[in-house]
Amino acid sequence: MLAKVTSKNRLTLPKSVTNAVGPTEYFEVEVRKGQIILTPVRKLRAAAVRTKLAALELSEQDVWAAVAWARKSGGKK
Repeated sequence: MLAKVTSKNRLTLPKSVTNAVGPTEYFEVEVRKGQIILTPVRKLRAAAVRTKLAALELSEQDVWAAVAWARKSGGKK
């Protein structure tokens, strides 16, 4: 399959490609060994994490404290 870059530097992905990855609005873009890698970003993942944190009754401060601990200790107990 070919996709053409327009004069405004826009790229339209073939419908078969977007159908294969499922509905997504954003892609993470990276260049690896001269290739452009597009990875679908699912905004719902963040919502799922927030839902799980709420179910565990963890506050934002709890999360920041855990991140600080992990950075300080390298995640070792």
